[in-house]
Amino acid sequence: MRILIKNVHALLPDGTTPLTNIMLDGTKISAIGEVPEDFHPARVLDGTGHLAIPGLVNAHTHASMTLLRSYADDMNLMDWLQNKIWPIEAEMNRGDIYWGAMLAAAEMIRTGTTAFADMYGPFMDAVAEVVIDSGLRGVLSRGIIGVAPDGEAKIAENTALYREFHGAGEGRVTVMYGPHALYTCPPDFLKKVAAEAQKVGAEIHIHMSETKGEVENCLKEYGKRPFAHVESTGIFDGGTLAAHCVWLDDEDISIIKRHGIRVAHNPGSNMKLASGVAPVPRLLQEGVCVALGTDGASSNNNLDMLEEVQLAALLHKVDRLDPLAVPALEAVRMGTEYGAQAVGLKDTGKLAAGQQADIALISLQNTAFCPKHNLVSLLAYSARSTAVDTLLVAGKVLMEKGELKTLDEERIMFEAQRCADRLTNLRK
Repeated sequence: MRILIKNVHALLPDGTTPLTNIMLDGTKISAIGEVPEDFHPARVLDGTGHLAIPGLVNAHTHASMTLLRSYADDMNLMDWLQNKIWPIEAEMNRGDIYWGAMLAAAEMIRTGTTAFADMYGPFMDAVAEVVIDSGLRGVLSRGIIGVAPDGEAKIAENTALYREFHGAGEGRVTVMYGPHALYTCPPDFLKKVAAEAQKVGAEIHIHMSETKGEVENCLKEYGKRPFAHVESTGIFDGGTLAAHCVWLDDEDISIIKRHGIRVAHNPGSNMKLASGVAPVPRLLQEGVCVALGTDGASSNNNLDMLEEVQLAALLHKVDRLDPLAVPALEAVRMGTEYGAQAVGLKDTGKLAAGQQADIALISLQNTAFCPKHNLVSLLAYSARSTAVDTLLVAGKVLMEKGELKTLDEERIMFEAQRCADRLTNLRK
């Protein structure tokens, strides 16, 4: 279907925001600029008073952890995981995973996210169904913990997920393999995951160097830092999305560059869990693709990617004592263009002819956007996700003027609360 978004400020790849028109034909942007006489749209969206940006990409999250939002806060990472999160996750059934992911989908649509990379499990087929039904893009992996008794079965589940859903939903579903981390996956197990992923042609999504303790324990157990240790298993040989990457040295960065590893930076979660500050300015300077992610809603505690853009723009300034560390436009690109690149989405992440029509329209009719000296600066430093008015993915309208078009938000919130209540009652 042809759609015209008329009279809208559009954030173009060069960082300018001219008043223009965006023409969509099917799933893609056909042109930006003057509307030719032979372009006859089936729908016209009035963009007056709005800024069109590429849809935000959440490059690392655990969608169904929305059910654990506010369940366990203000704890150290391993205490939080081992004593609060993993025990309750062990009680989750398919319905919990489905409704938790549905709640995440509704939140992401409302906050301008069009694609997300999700590592969780079991029942990742339920998350794939959420992606298909919601209209979002999902890059899904079955979280694999190798030290568990059923570690081998989890690899098989990831393979089944790939064979059934990779490319599903008109191509909106992508499947990666999700070995959780080096401290939950021994080296021989990582080799098995790498071999299986490479056999089917899938990439890897893994947590790397999130905490100082992780690095110290890896050195103690294996005599190598995490990136050198994991490199020896072959995990990096088929394409890798590495989450966090907080504690890096020169050797780590060299390995990242050698393998073309894409980094998912999670400023909100890293700050809340006191994990540290990733060397993002240096990674960007070295040509590494650095995207943004929220992590799970139990360690953030939201899926608001505009907030992550703002945190990325601010955190590294104070960490480096450099107001130029991550400029506004670079932070926005981390949340859009670089995010799409990081999760492996082609022709996505920019407003340009031939790109996928994944677009968020942000209302400029609020105090945060007044006065309008610089729309990119306002987006990075002033905007709130409540200003997201309309969202399209692959040319389909998922939200229009604040109304969700593909999801029943009232039922989702009811079912998610019901699931959360059952899970927390089980742990009392």
